[in-house]
Amino acid sequence: MPDATRPHQVFLIPGLFGFTTLAGYDYFQHLEAAIRERFQQAGVPVLIERVPSLPTSSIRARAVVLAEAVRRSPNGNPIHLVGHSSGGLDARLLMSPSTTLPGMRVPDETRDRVRTVLGINTPHYGTPISAYFATVSGTRLLYAVSLLTVASLSIGSIPLSVLERFLSTVKAADGLLGLDIKLIDDVTDQVLSIVGTRSRREISDFMRRLMHDQAGIIQLMPEVSDLFNAAVEDRATARYGSIATAAPLPGPRRFLGAVVSPVRALHLAVYTTLYGVASYSRELYPYAAPTPQQASTLAHAFGRHIDPSDADGVVPTLSMLWGELVWCGAGDHLDVVGHFEDDRKPPAHVDWLHSGAHFRRRDFAAMVDALCEFLLR
Repeated sequence: MPDATRPHQVFLIPGLFGFTTLAGYDYFQHLEAAIRERFQQAGVPVLIERVPSLPTSSIRARAVVLAEAVRRSPNGNPIHLVGHSSGGLDARLLMSPSTTLPGMRVPDETRDRVRTVLGINTPHYGTPISAYFATVSGTRLLYAVSLLTVASLSIGSIPLSVLERFLSTVKAADGLLGLDIKLIDDVTDQVLSIVGTRSRREISDFMRRLMHDQAGIIQLMPEVSDLFNAAVEDRATARYGSIATAAPLPGPRRFLGAVVSPVRALHLAVYTTLYGVASYSRELYPYAAPTPQQASTLAHAFGRHIDPSDADGVVPTLSMLWGELVWCGAGDHLDVVGHFEDDRKPPAHVDWLHSGAHFRRRDFAAMVDALCEFLLR
């Protein structure tokens, strides 16, 4: 039974390129509200804190930010660490008994109050995307996609002229031909010119931080994750769990559907590039080997066998498995934190990545139900 005498403290940890609030948009808005609602229904008081992680810094640097937030938690409150994407690795590193963090000591009694560590689409075994983003073409595509995403969230829509210019940028990266730096600069100037002054400052600062320190990108390579998993231990006093999804492989029908919409064409070009890289695997550094129970759960959820080529568009599905498989289903990397195409009008959810996974409110509700059941068990 859940302990209702003290508030439970839930820390929401964003992944790489993530944020808490940027240019008026809240990364965890929908997930936070859904978790709060489930705790209220269970009669358990809850405090939810969004951790202001560094967008692309090293896992160790991000773990310091998380440690500072956890250390401020009121004494005695049960703690839950819920990380999206690489945020789950920040939590695992913080909890490892052998971890040392620069300039900080996390008391054992603080770690002992952490009841659960849950990774949502976390690349526990790495993702090939990181190696691509470390290339010249990949870095420029990363910059352009990140810029357009945060600008779109800030103003709601981007003028067609800017979209067309941006689409040519994405297509150049998709062909691995390398991108013209002036083209990126032109896109940057055009995008920032259509946002407000305050948003322009926030977005510019975010993009500077993203390009200044990219250690976290390198550390998500499967080869580096192999070392991470060899060095980082689970803490015996906490329960570890994972949420995993898979999105559909881009196909001809989706290309036909994108013809009528430049926005859809843009999303499809981005998604096709990312999925093509994320679905590549090498036997030398394999992902998780599902337990018989996990394999059965995955097969039931997807109606087929999940193999190393399955991904959510960013992270391979089998790389997401760590501890108990709490929930799995069709969805992309951003659907699971509430950024999906809403099936109600007016829409409350905005889709960041049009993957064609058809993740909807009922899927989000089922995922959050399973997530909160795991936390409160």
